[in-house]
Amino acid sequence: MENTARSERSRSAAIQAALTIIARDGPGRLTLDAIARESGISKGGVMHHFRTKTAVLKALLDHQIEYFERFSKDYLAELDADRREPQLSAQIATLREAATDPQSVAFAIVGAMAEEPELLSITQELDIQKIERIKAEAADPDLALLRLAAARGLALSALFGLYAFSDDERARLFERLLDNEQWAAFTKTDR
Repeated sequence: MENTARSERSRSAAIQAALTIIARDGPGRLTLDAIARESGISKGGVMHHFRTKTAVLKALLDHQIEYFERFSKDYLAELDADRREPQLSAQIATLREAATDPQSVAFAIVGAMAEEPELLSITQELDIQKIERIKAEAADPDLALLRLAAARGLALSALFGLYAFSDDERARLFERLLDNEQWAAFTKTDR
């Protein structure tokens, strides 16, 4: 049991070191040697967990997916039972969380995925499932998708530093996207 716990601590330290390197230096500087230096683990120890840089990037992506899935699940658990379009609300709130810190790990992961585009397939399947759930619960699926796209635009513009919004403006815009009542007037129920 002790070896398993020590191994998990080493793996976690390597992942945290990789996140630090990508956030600080960019994904191009992520190497197994850099992870070993940053984490204080031997290169052999790092390679025990991750044979390649791609394996590290996949672990980082899995780490981010797990974090945001947990955030979304917790958000859903706190919603009122009668909340309309809870899946949409959870996704908008999750995007708001990702955009809260422009230097967040989410930005680092986007950069890492640019280096290894095949990693996108992991997120694409999850995204398809989320969109299907959003469309299934929505009285107006097109409006729901527009709100989701607007939230993604806000999040991505914040992550890439492209927005001209203050933090307060961005927060207000996310709140408006989350406000189901104001969107009710625009809902078209005849598909």
